[in-house]
Amino acid sequence: MHNKVVFHAMKALHSFGFPVLRFNFRGTGLSSGKHDGRQETADVTAALQWLKQEFALPVIFAGFSFGAARGLRACCPDPQVPLLISLGTPVEAEGRLYSYKFLRTCNKPKLFLSGDHDQFGPHEALEEVMAHAAGPKELVFIPGDHFFEGHLNEMRMTLESWLQEQLTPRT
Repeated sequence: MHNKVVFHAMKALHSFGFPVLRFNFRGTGLSSGKHDGRQETADVTAALQWLKQEFALPVIFAGFSFGAARGLRACCPDPQVPLLISLGTPVEAEGRLYSYKFLRTCNKPKLFLSGDHDQFGPHEALEEVMAHAAGPKELVFIPGDHFFEGHLNEMRMTLESWLQEQLTPRT
């Protein structure tokens, strides 16, 4: 919640005037509950419900790493979440394998943004995920590791550019 990737994503969303909610998953930081790697999708769903109640606006989802994996799963079927952003999409991390089969039927615009040396989402693995994901979709690699070390501004500019493209009315 307080790392540089999440902070820069928040700043990108704020630049468009969007309210942003950052939260800890169960069992992280001062939150209650026990982290198990699967039930955290319900945490995203609860956050979505709160955002919808408080702001009555469509939600643009942006998640980083584990948060991206859980958030994509929660947001793909939600009709009030029109755009999806996955930063540092993990394929394998800390002995945990991630499955994205649900993306085959997720027809929302999706941006996948990763470091070109991401230790948890290597090029080939992410390209395989993308090959099976429904469109529209875009996979962008930026120099750097999982945390976009030394390239956070490029990450943020890419995110802002994609959002601008998605939010500009087409004629």
